[in-house]
Amino acid sequence: MTSEIVLINFEVMIQINPEVPVPSKPRSSLSGNLASTIASQIEIGTYKVGDRLPSELEMTREFSVSRTVVREAIASLRANGLVTTSQGRGAFVLRREAPDAFRIESGTQPLIQEVISLLELRIAIESEASVLAAQRRTETHLEAMEQSIVEMRTAIAAGDDATRPDMLFHRHIAEAAGNPHFLKLLIHIGENGIPRSRLPSFDLAGETRQRYLANILSEHEQICYAIRRKDSEAARAALRLHLTSSRDRLLQVSERKEAEESHPQRRGSPAIQTG
Repeated sequence: MTSEIVLINFEVMIQINPEVPVPSKPRSSLSGNLASTIASQIEIGTYKVGDRLPSELEMTREFSVSRTVVREAIASLRANGLVTTSQGRGAFVLRREAPDAFRIESGTQPLIQEVISLLELRIAIESEASVLAAQRRTETHLEAMEQSIVEMRTAIAAGDDATRPDMLFHRHIAEAAGNPHFLKLLIHIGENGIPRSRLPSFDLAGETRQRYLANILSEHEQICYAIRRKDSEAARAALRLHLTSSRDRLLQVSERKEAEESHPQRRGSPAIQTG
């Protein structure tokens, strides 16, 4: 295992010269190593498809890392399609690692920039998918979209983040577009394309969970209404506004963060909504 090799080399170094200073490893390196170790365990069958991975606490003890490192490693595995997560239940293996013709690697950019990049990809793809969906949708497609809206409303009322029905709503639009590649790409992106699945969106927004999610739900209803009316341009405008607003707000947060790091005296400016 990667973790065992690192540990052995580290022990040898101390035995040779106990006074050698211990280099601190960047957190991104630790999470990357942990993600690689778990991916290897999945590939060789230690964890099979459908298996639940050890809990955060169990991993922190086994690999001697922080909970933050474990969360980043799981986020990376989820972004690469190896695992899925369920609130309150943990992480489950989706598939064994295999080479893909196309893969969105996690951890190659700062987290907020990574989420922005995914939103920009979604804007390009989903804006056109919504146009086709408005032209080609059937009553079955509409029923699926509206059911996702109902499920999202129920999840919000129950105090859930409603990430899954949010993701399914967008997949139903891609399905209604009648081009299987739209749907395949959205499935590949998964819930990592939804900002609040990876960022503390409620805290950044400075709003209650209920109000924050109610705004997103309203935007979904507007998109669905335009598709139901077969208004292609209204569907494109509503979906584009939905995603670009989230992207633009995250850009503002990113720029504010950079400004605060450059000028610490500017800290404490008002929170900005992210979607």
